[in-house]
Amino acid sequence: MNEAFDLQEYLSKGVEDFMADVLKATLKNPRQSAFMLKFAAATAAASKKRKAAEARGEHVPSYLICSITSQCNLHCAGCYSRCNNATVDEKPVQQLTSEEWLKIFSEADELGISFILLAGGEPMLRRDIIEAAGKRQSILFPIFTNGTFIDQKYFDLFDRCRNLVPVLSIEGEKDATDARRGTGIYDRLIKNMDELHRRDLVYGASVTVTTQNIGEVTSDAFLQKLSDRGCKAVIFVEFVPVTEESKELAPGDAERAYLQAELARRRAEHPEMAYVSFPGDEKSSGGCVAAGRGFFHINSHGGAEPCPFSPYSDCNVRDTSLREALNSRLFRALRDNGHLLEDHVGGCVLYEKRDLVEALLAQSR
Repeated sequence: MNEAFDLQEYLSKGVEDFMADVLKATLKNPRQSAFMLKFAAATAAASKKRKAAEARGEHVPSYLICSITSQCNLHCAGCYSRCNNATVDEKPVQQLTSEEWLKIFSEADELGISFILLAGGEPMLRRDIIEAAGKRQSILFPIFTNGTFIDQKYFDLFDRCRNLVPVLSIEGEKDATDARRGTGIYDRLIKNMDELHRRDLVYGASVTVTTQNIGEVTSDAFLQKLSDRGCKAVIFVEFVPVTEESKELAPGDAERAYLQAELARRRAEHPEMAYVSFPGDEKSSGGCVAAGRGFFHINSHGGAEPCPFSPYSDCNVRDTSLREALNSRLFRALRDNGHLLEDHVGGCVLYEKRDLVEALLAQSR
C-alpha cells in the first residue's frame, strides 16, 4: 500500500463528494435541497469528529451497515443472504429491539458516523426501527428495500423524516426484475417510485449487477427512466456468487472495467443523478474497506461482522459498545495483517478468502 495514501481523507472525501452529487441532483426542488443543505452541514461536523479521533490514534469509519431483520418475503434468485442462512421466512427470535437499535444509532452519531445503511432481510418489516432512525436527523439512513411493504404510513414517515431515504431494489426492466424477484414486483416498484416522485421525496435505486444484466442496467434508456421518475441516486452492487452454479453471473475484470467507465461517463453527462458502485474499484481506496476500515456490519441479532458478505463475528453490540466492536480481535486481525489489501479474483476479497476469515475467527475466541 502506498505510504502516502490517507484512508480517512479518502473516505471523508467520498462522503462529501456523494453529498455534493445528491445536492446537485436536488437543486431544482427546494424541499429536497433544503434538507440536503442541512444534512451537508451535519456531515461536515461528523467528518470533524472522525478526524479528531484519527489524530488521537482512533479510526472511525464513515459508514455503518445494519441488517435490522433477517426476515424477508421474497426469494430472489441467487440471494447470497438466503444461501448463507442469514435471511429466512420466519420472524426472527432474539433480534435487537428498537430501543437497542436507537442506542446504536446514538453511539454512531457520537462517534461521527453519518451514514447508516438499513438492510435485511426486508427492513420495512421493522417499522419500529425505521421510526426510531427518523429521530436521528444528523444521520442519513438509506433503506435498502424490495419495496413491497411501502404503504401510506411509510410515505408519510418519509415526508416527515427526510433523513430516511428509501433505496428500491430493481434488476433492470420488467422481465429482468420479475425473473429474479418475482412476478409483479416491477410494477409495484414503479408505482412506489411514482408516488415518491409525486411527493417530492428523495429516493434511490439499488441494482445487483450480473453478467446477464450489466448492459441493460447501465444503458441510457434504463437510467433515464429512473431519472424521469425522480430517482436521485443509483447504487450498483456487484453480484457475489454463493454457489458453483451462480459463478457465471459474477462480473469479472472486463465487466467491472466497463461498469466503472460507464459510471464515469454518466457522472459527467448526467449530474441529475448520483452513481455509486460497491465494492467498486477497491484498489483506488487502498484495499477492501470492510472490518471497520470504511464500514462494518451489524446483523439483526447484534453480531458485529466485517461485511454482509462475510457473516462472521466475535462480539455482539448487546454486550459491548460500537467503539469496542470496532476494535474486536477479528477486525484488528483483518486490518492489521494486511488481509484486506490482498489481491483477489472476485469483487469481494472477504468472500473469496472466507476460509482465512474463519481461521482468524477461531483464533480470536
